[in-house]
Amino acid sequence: MGSKFHAFMFPWFGFGHMTAFLHLANKLAEKGHKITFLLPKKALKQLEPLNLFPNRIVFDTITVPSVEGLPAGAETTSDIPISLGSFLASAMDRTRNQVKERVSMSKPDLIFFDFAHWIPEIAREYGAKSVNFVTISAACVAISFSPGRSPDDLAVPPPGYPSSKVLLRGQETNSLSFLSYPFGDGTTFYERIMTGLTHCDVISIRTCQEMEGKFCDFIESQFQRKVLLTGPMLPDPDNSKPLDEQRSHWLRQFEPESVVYCALGSQIILEKDQFQELCLGMELTGLPFLVAVKPPKGASTIQEALPKGFEERVKGRGVVWGGWVQQPLILAHPSIGCFVSHCGFGSMWESLVNDCQIVFIPHLGEQIFNTRLMSEELEVSVEVKREETGWFSKESLSGAIRSVMDKDSELGNLVRRNHAKWKESIVSSGLMNGYVNNFIEALEKLV
Repeated sequence: MGSKFHAFMFPWFGFGHMTAFLHLANKLAEKGHKITFLLPKKALKQLEPLNLFPNRIVFDTITVPSVEGLPAGAETTSDIPISLGSFLASAMDRTRNQVKERVSMSKPDLIFFDFAHWIPEIAREYGAKSVNFVTISAACVAISFSPGRSPDDLAVPPPGYPSSKVLLRGQETNSLSFLSYPFGDGTTFYERIMTGLTHCDVISIRTCQEMEGKFCDFIESQFQRKVLLTGPMLPDPDNSKPLDEQRSHWLRQFEPESVVYCALGSQIILEKDQFQELCLGMELTGLPFLVAVKPPKGASTIQEALPKGFEERVKGRGVVWGGWVQQPLILAHPSIGCFVSHCGFGSMWESLVNDCQIVFIPHLGEQIFNTRLMSEELEVSVEVKREETGWFSKESLSGAIRSVMDKDSELGNLVRRNHAKWKESIVSSGLMNGYVNNFIEALEKLV
């Protein structure tokens, strides 16, 4: 057993990032290591319940400064639409002196970061090692970030890129245009991530060799940095909290594996016509369904944006919900038969470790790569086909769902078999624990 270290964690101010870092912190704390977790004050209430080792993981709140363009009081991505991310990145960058002060006082051994590309400089100054913890798929990093290339080169895979079906098609390169956008003062999203990857001491990725080994090897060769894998890094099932009674009661009235659950993550706000097409597609399946999405643009409630006559028509079998839901508990419910998701990396892993069929509607660049990895490399899911407009029709959504839910469907049976195999290998305790143990051992050697 190696010596105990003290690690700082400073994730991007988005809950998908902060919770992934906290799951990792819990694994490190379980082995006796000490963590100081830097986060915005507003995030404290949501993250505190997820801290399983309050004696070893200390939350240290950072004051997020006001930035012109950022709404007053905004501290995390859930306080803003995705279009204002650059202003939040500026605010994060302006916490640099607060972070530096904490580091100079505590002298940690390691500092974990993702979007704060200036962390390696601070780490070096105070004798700490910087660990870039990547919470997106290795496939996405491999094709999007490569030394000596620019975001304009993304239509063509980089030299040496593993032969793979994880590629963009035609118009989809537009979905990566955000890489060239300003993200914070004087830097683009692409430059920010590249700086972090080229200057850190170690790259760590939340994935496993079995699924993405060839991409991880490629990243290691491109950046000449050790790439350490944490494995899927999923929280242990929380048996202490049951699913809320209203949701549980509603789900119980349906047959096992018959309900379609659809959620598109906390950041996606649809246009009203996209939202209505989604609802009509769910109705068209003829199956019971639960949709959890934010109200669309221009609407303050879900109800006012629903298609005409929709509520009457789906009464008793369909619910569209605009608030927060206990996603892992819903996915684990015996009545759920299909999960329709945007394929963010967290939802991707959650879909793999449950039994339901998987249908993806990717929205942003990273989600497209995750979807290709799942649907074309691993063949465990189905991707909804898009129209020329870039969105999908109610018919294509309903068709994709029916194609995996129909018991006699060849495609449905293929993805079900492959999914069962992957699920079995991922949830075997040996795999997850093995990754965590190897990862921590490598960190102990590093310090």
